[in-house]
Amino acid sequence: MPLSRIRLLVLDVDGVMTDGRLGYGAEGEIGKTFHVRDGYGIKAARAAGIEVAVISGRDSAAVQVRCRELGIRHAYLGVEHKGEALTALLALLKLGPRQCACVGDDAPDLPLLRQAGLAVAVADAHPVALAAAHRRTRQAGGAGAVREVCDWLLAAQAAPQRARGRR
Repeated sequence: MPLSRIRLLVLDVDGVMTDGRLGYGAEGEIGKTFHVRDGYGIKAARAAGIEVAVISGRDSAAVQVRCRELGIRHAYLGVEHKGEALTALLALLKLGPRQCACVGDDAPDLPLLRQAGLAVAVADAHPVALAAAHRRTRQAGGAGAVREVCDWLLAAQAAPQRARGRR
């Protein structure tokens, strides 16, 4: 699957955009920690014409804020059936599964990984996600894995342009 065909990058949150740890206080969840390089990669991918979406099983105010900051227009939080959410998103964007890359880290992400043209598991993913993935990042979730995937996609987008320039 040529990476240059990817038009949609779908990310899980806990364990992909974060390191998977959940912080709680007396009032409930107190926040999440995101890697700044992942944010830069997401912005660069969006600037290159790659749509970025989040599909997460958990709803979180911190994720809502982060998605707004990064210009992620498609944030599906508190989703029980991730595969159904992806199918609806692909229909909305008029894209096929082969134009989609999904990044996950555990069993709840399997429906995403199995549908995607490019299934990616983060380096520290559970073995079930690793087995379903086409590729694995070198970086762990929350430690630059998203930026790594964005860099793959951006390099693939640039390659055909460089080739056309040499003609």
